[in-house]
Amino acid sequence: MKKSEVDTGILLETGTNELEILEFYIVETMDNGEEVKNYFGINVAKVMQVIETPNLDPPESAPHPSFMGTIPLRDLILPVLDLSVWLELEMPKTERDIVIVTEFSKSVTGFLVSGVTEIHRVGWGEVIPPSSVISQSTDAIVGLVDKGGRFIQLLDLETILTQIQPDMAHEFITASRQYKILVADDSATIRMMVEKNLTQANFLPCITNNGDEALRKAMSYKAQAEEEGNDITDYVDLVVSDIEMPLMDGFSLTKKLKEDPILGKLPVILYSSIITKELRHKGESVGANIQISKPDLHTIPEKALELIEGKTA
Repeated sequence: MKKSEVDTGILLETGTNELEILEFYIVETMDNGEEVKNYFGINVAKVMQVIETPNLDPPESAPHPSFMGTIPLRDLILPVLDLSVWLELEMPKTERDIVIVTEFSKSVTGFLVSGVTEIHRVGWGEVIPPSSVISQSTDAIVGLVDKGGRFIQLLDLETILTQIQPDMAHEFITASRQYKILVADDSATIRMMVEKNLTQANFLPCITNNGDEALRKAMSYKAQAEEEGNDITDYVDLVVSDIEMPLMDGFSLTKKLKEDPILGKLPVILYSSIITKELRHKGESVGANIQISKPDLHTIPEKALELIEGKTA
């Protein structure tokens, strides 16, 4: 199945707080021998194609237990990861298994799973924070969608790659004063990374878990500014947000901020693992000042300083 067969062709209107997910499943063998299906979902935009299992034998010197080896695809050599190993599920291997080939964060990676089901169009408001339903063993599960008879667990695949292949250390600029940055991201791993980068650069970050929480925080800053007769920048100088988040995505957050007469003056930096031409256009249409991909998260302090000090239009 190629990407053209996966993509529904529906262009989601910017700011509608919606996304399309590819649902797939991993079969798990329980202690009593029973086999059950665990359902997961990822953003369709990250899927290149779906191929049959290459039946790889993991090398003895694998850099991670989930690493199965590499396969050729077109003009690429891509790594294949056994997603069941990462999620600690006892998945029986069969000839019917498939590999979902993804492209995001400037890398192409294959993920071995049991099978795919269908594509769903969902609103971020329908995505339930996982902590309210299940006990998480990994922060790669960023939300759940209730489909009646089953929950689809939404996976943040870049969190998995980040933990398998941590980024190299980067040199940061240092701000001359402690500018205040409001950050929104649903991944604990990415939140920690962004907070560390900003703190090292002498910024003062306020971390929130999603766009809805960030908007409520921004509105509280606005109320405080109006009550005390101060400028909004006395409380927050800039907003940094992931695009894909439960409850409210980064596009909707940016749109609501930019439509507000007070909060609209705040610069906004959006990031995602997939900054495509279409996504960049969507970000521009809601007023995002800068958009970057997740492999470039280390550039946020420099770009934030440029925006705050008026060096970037």
